[in-house]
Amino acid sequence: MTRILIMKGIFLLVVTLLMFPLLIACDDDETKDPTTTVTPASTTTVEPTTEPTSEPTPAEDVVITIGNLTDKTGPGANAIAPIDLALEDLVEYYNERKIIPGIQFETVIYDSQMNPANDIPGYEWLKEREVDLIYTSVTSATLATRTRANEDQIPIFAAAALPESLDPPGYVFSLGTPITTDAYTLMKWIAENDPDFPKDRPARIGGADWTSDYPLLFLEAMEEYCDAHPEQFEFAGGYLTNFSFTWGPEVEALKDCDYVYPPTILNSFADEYRAAGYDAKFAGSDVHDAFMKMIDDGEMWDEIDGMLLVRGAKWWNETGTLIDLTKEILYEKHPDEAEEIMGEGLGYIDINFFYQIFSIIAKAANEVGPEYDDGQAIYNAAQSWSGEIDGVERWSYSPTKRTSLNYYAIYEAREAERDLFRMHEGWVPMVYTP
Repeated sequence: MTRILIMKGIFLLVVTLLMFPLLIACDDDETKDPTTTVTPASTTTVEPTTEPTSEPTPAEDVVITIGNLTDKTGPGANAIAPIDLALEDLVEYYNERKIIPGIQFETVIYDSQMNPANDIPGYEWLKEREVDLIYTSVTSATLATRTRANEDQIPIFAAAALPESLDPPGYVFSLGTPITTDAYTLMKWIAENDPDFPKDRPARIGGADWTSDYPLLFLEAMEEYCDAHPEQFEFAGGYLTNFSFTWGPEVEALKDCDYVYPPTILNSFADEYRAAGYDAKFAGSDVHDAFMKMIDDGEMWDEIDGMLLVRGAKWWNETGTLIDLTKEILYEKHPDEAEEIMGEGLGYIDINFFYQIFSIIAKAANEVGPEYDDGQAIYNAAQSWSGEIDGVERWSYSPTKRTSLNYYAIYEAREAERDLFRMHEGWVPMVYTP
């Protein structure tokens, strides 16, 4: 990549999480040993002329154990906490209502501390506890554990997966949005729909962020889209720094832009950019709306007014089957904290991730029956799974497709309402190539 510059040295900043999410820390760090013993139904021999003396004992529910390779105490803990909270709440919801007959769920947790050195030890620790599948919000783990997962036939479902971990297709699946298509889809929509798009010249676009996988890939994709559509966009550069909250050089480098991808935690950059008198429209994704509380607390709505965001799920102020379910569970499990949790941002909405996993498990149980105790049936079911919500096939996998999302929506940040709002009806098809 020729114009993505690392201006202050390389420092792998994982505090931004690499993709979406945030919230408050979940304070239950305990783990528990999974129970995978299945007791078959007992039987009673009945003679034709006699009645059974007791009812047959029903079979115990099969326990599907989800290994959660997460960060409880490292730099990503606050950002990942709401995702973990959503997982635990959905597990309880499914168990209490017996939504998948014959199956109960439990989780075992490994705290990787967001340290790549713990990715493989964490995988092995979960494997020893005979998990049926692994969920992870730790992006680096998808590449580190890919070979082992393929050999052990343990499906890994990730909030965000590195592209190299998905090709060739194996046991790693991505539940979140593909990073490059975030950029391609957003830029295509802007060029075709934003009323502020320049009418007589290409728009200048660039960005800045801390050095980590998500912004690096997003900025690379932006540059690729500019190269493919020079009549629409001119790339003003991508600037990656170490962990700094001062952005003077980056602000000056992007001063003539029409659109700017800002840092994931954008308060300092936005304040400096507007204070310098520059008026580019900010453009980003779910990694930004994960930090809405910081926008509120910093009184930054004026600075980000009109910002456009590409997102893969409905926002809190919308209605629909899945967002309604998310709010129902949130208010049921955390009635006193629900408003605060929603105010934090994206976080808990990532119940979308686990809804996909549980739907795949339901498909596996329907195909082979609930009496299975390894991840192979889950893997087989995933390869032909699709999920329809409100009449739209929102997600799908195939033998060659390892990212589930099929559609996006574009949102605008509005100062007047201090909230995000969808800019169109329905869903925007994903753009896979620049």
